[in-house]
Amino acid sequence: MKLTIIRLLQLGAQDRIDLGKIWPGVDCDALEKKLNENHRLYAARFNERLLAAVELNIRGTQGELSKLEVREVTRRRGVGQYLLEEVIAQNSSVTHWWMADDGEADQQVIAAFMQSCGFRTQADGWVYNVE
Repeated sequence: MKLTIIRLLQLGAQDRIDLGKIWPGVDCDALEKKLNENHRLYAARFNERLLAAVELNIRGTQGELSKLEVREVTRRRGVGQYLLEEVIAQNSSVTHWWMADDGEADQQVIAAFMQSCGFRTQADGWVYNVE
């Protein structure tokens, strides 16, 4: 089966279980209620399971990414990078991307990851401009 990147508009029972593994303690009902054209949820799916997820808030041509997380057992296999690449590709109207440093992950690891995805380090996060 192929890894696919999908935009979730509604959360099925298995999606809720998988998101709980990606984001322990997530309130899936609250998350689902806030999904719309400006607040989007993307996930990497493989064999009917979600392996990674990221939220996207869109304001005009600006996109703010948050809560990018890959399940621990799946890390270091390119899933996170593919997720970011596809989210950017699927939202071609967004030309300025931002991800805040939430302080949750190992700073050296997340900085190396974001830079490998083409983002530049800024104060409190990373930025990527589509040219």
